[in-house]
Amino acid sequence: MTSAVPPSFVCLPGAKDSPVILHVPHSAREIPAQVRTGIVLGDAELERESDHIVDAWTAEIARDAAGGSRVRPWRFVNLLSRLVVDPERFLDEREEMRAVGMGAVYTRTTHREVLRDDAVDPGPLVERYFRPYARAMTEAVRERVERAGRAVVIDVHSYPSTPLPYELHGDGARPAVCLGTDPFHTPPALLDAAETAFAGFEVGLDSPFSGTYVPLEFYGSDARVTALMIEVRRDVYMTEPGGPAGPGLGRVARALAALVDAVSGPRP
Repeated sequence: MTSAVPPSFVCLPGAKDSPVILHVPHSAREIPAQVRTGIVLGDAELERESDHIVDAWTAEIARDAAGGSRVRPWRFVNLLSRLVVDPERFLDEREEMRAVGMGAVYTRTTHREVLRDDAVDPGPLVERYFRPYARAMTEAVRERVERAGRAVVIDVHSYPSTPLPYELHGDGARPAVCLGTDPFHTPPALLDAAETAFAGFEVGLDSPFSGTYVPLEFYGSDARVTALMIEVRRDVYMTEPGGPAGPGLGRVARALAALVDAVSGPRP
């Protein structure tokens, strides 16, 4: 008897009429054994790489924010490491991170060393992990639009206090909280709500990371889907790299809960 394949992501329900989806794509470290065989790093090297690349504790931040919100948001959480696939990448030439070997399937590490041989075919990983994730996230957004009349995708990320070699824009500002925006999907009211919710932190826009995640079915065409990326500098809430969380995690979660509450009511 074959054992069931464990899920690679989960959509955790919130209030029926909540428009908010907290999207947590990079918090996990799990790499299935069959995927591990295609990675050239030894076990210790892979652990160090995971320390640098994983947005540690962001699933817990989203969980605590959901628990502290008046209107519970939905949560869509990746259960596998982004070293399996990165579900937020484009699959075509629009993806600038391909230049450093970090498209949908990474071939290089955060320090631009070899992770997978360039000859490895990314196709099976894309079909097994990337496309199902994209379909499920699309459906989650569609359900919020149908039920609540709109969807608000809040991407929950973190980033290191010191730039890593893979960063294409690492020479910019590194505020405690970076808000990533999209010219179509981030309306002023959403940005204002985020700046108010995180007013207790140093807040910056689109540096060192920019943009938002919106499923392609809605991207650039459906204004009912709004989106914002929250990037929290890791020294604000944890010991870097890959260490324990600190008291800052609670502060971040409470600010995120305040943002969820601010955007959960009728559209401004």
